[in-house]
Amino acid sequence: MSAFSRLTPLAESLPSTVPFVGPEAIERLRGRPVQARIGANESGFGPSPRVIDTIAQAAAETWKYADPENFRIKEALGRHLGITPQHIAVGEGIDGLLGQIVRLVIEPGRTVVTSLGGYPTFNYHVTGHGGRLVSVPYTGDDRENLEGLLEAIIREKATLAYFANPDNPMGSWWDAESVVAFARAVPETCLLILDEAYCETAPAGALPSIESLLDRPNVMRTRTFSKAYGLAGARVGYTISTPENAVLFDKIRNHFGMNRIAVEAAITALVDQAHLADVIAKIAASRAEISRIALEAGLRPLPSATNFVAVDCGRDGIHARAIVDRLMADHGIFIRMPGVSPLNRCIRISTGPAAEMGMLAGALGDVVRKATSD
Repeated sequence: MSAFSRLTPLAESLPSTVPFVGPEAIERLRGRPVQARIGANESGFGPSPRVIDTIAQAAAETWKYADPENFRIKEALGRHLGITPQHIAVGEGIDGLLGQIVRLVIEPGRTVVTSLGGYPTFNYHVTGHGGRLVSVPYTGDDRENLEGLLEAIIREKATLAYFANPDNPMGSWWDAESVVAFARAVPETCLLILDEAYCETAPAGALPSIESLLDRPNVMRTRTFSKAYGLAGARVGYTISTPENAVLFDKIRNHFGMNRIAVEAAITALVDQAHLADVIAKIAASRAEISRIALEAGLRPLPSATNFVAVDCGRDGIHARAIVDRLMADHGIFIRMPGVSPLNRCIRISTGPAAEMGMLAGALGDVVRKATSD
């Protein structure tokens, strides 16, 4: 049967695509299971045991809708961050919130500035609403180019800009002072998304204080429970902005979009900061282990402030792709790589438990040798 014929012209022009190929799709395609899931920047260390207990207890009430005002989780986040709940909006992960932000300010023809090779889901939302993307290459040290982004924002009279700190896919970061100076230099006619998905794993001095940007009417900070808190499948994210901005989401959001069980899990996760500290320590140890394994295989790991390590394979995207594909085909190890040159000379390996790191250690050197000799 054919598709429905009366799509909007914009929808008609778009390809049917998914920004990321998931490990489940790779399993279906290759007909073999993933043995080490270290490619999607999830937390293989899992959520707090207290969170698991909360999920079990909350399951009995899953017949109820979640509170459409998200009152309790906003209150919990406000206490945790030292701000009022009115500064917070909650959504279905950062991806869901990015889609809502784009919907609020982008229509066909409006310009959006981002980094070339940066988070592709943001670009997906912009394209889906007809925005015009302007991309700025990374700097030579694999960081997002703050000066170049600002120049493009001003030159193109951008309506929206996206900047992640720490960065995905390279794991690099800027210091808080530089980030604040950049954010304050962005014209107020441009809304800046400051994506802080990896804020919990960032080094001291990388994150601006909450207060430093709370007065900016054109800055929205996005954060998530998907990374260090180990709740990627629960889909809970939030924004930090002025109250006047936070309430804008009520214009277009799905008011019953939050998962009741997930909300309870996130509230408990905030309380168990001891578990979070333990996971952050494990992430740091795993980053060091990935770097050791990469060096042993003749590759160059890049400094990382995230729960993954970008590893320079020393050649080009074809070579990096061969390593990614061989790890999965020969060993069942799922990793990813950046999508555009010159970033795609790298592979990207997520942190994980010792068993997964052991599999990587046993496979990477052999895979690199075979890919190099091809």
